[in-house]
Amino acid sequence: MSAPVISLRGVSTRFGSNWVHQGVDLDVPAGEVVSLVGGSGSGKTTLLRQMVGLLTPTEGEVRLFDEPLFAGNREVQRQRRRRFAMCFQGGALFSAFTVYENIAFPLREAGIATEDEIRELVALKLAMVELLPSHAALMPAELSGGMIKRVALARALALEPELLLLDEPTAGLDPTRSASFVALIRDLQQQLGLTVVLVTHDLDTLAALSSKVAVLAERRILAFDTLEAVMRIEHPFIQEFFLSERSARALTRGQGA
Repeated sequence: MSAPVISLRGVSTRFGSNWVHQGVDLDVPAGEVVSLVGGSGSGKTTLLRQMVGLLTPTEGEVRLFDEPLFAGNREVQRQRRRRFAMCFQGGALFSAFTVYENIAFPLREAGIATEDEIRELVALKLAMVELLPSHAALMPAELSGGMIKRVALARALALEPELLLLDEPTAGLDPTRSASFVALIRDLQQQLGLTVVLVTHDLDTLAALSSKVAVLAERRILAFDTLEAVMRIEHPFIQEFFLSERSARALTRGQGA
């Protein structure tokens, strides 16, 4: 069996006197789409950012691609960082850059392509996220919420990562655009063989995308399994989160999609 893409061991996080996580253990196998869910304030986004070194846990170890997250010299770490990408909730596009410049940015920073090659790669990434060549000249302020998310996804995929992390990928989208974006993520994950970890509170997204669900509650990973298996666990938080009448309707819609 191959090593997990992400491995967390004993990860604990404290802000002041408040422990958000205590002893979190989690292994994310290659090729899975793992949804990280939990109540408000459970530290889902904090844990997501710790997986790729944007935040440092108070205690514990994070391993990425079977190596300690910060192991090796600067070049080794730089090569490791090229293997993953993250899409932030609001897109985090550079407001002073065009769509083209936003997508080209990681390619230029990596120094792995000529300007002619970058032009071709940007066009390819735009097509991958179902945007038109004419969109390349637009500024972020001219984009709809759905287009911002697609441009952010194109930029994240610019260096062809193996691991993609998504923070609330459908937040702020209406149901139609949300379903369209989820379908795009699912198609790209299958085409590119990506490992995906996402934080979501949207049960339609959860049901439509997830191969595994990690439930963060009581400062730890309470359950990690398929959605169907998790829903059978008799725990008050899980029952309330997944089995209320509203949740059941959303999960049915998502699974149908």
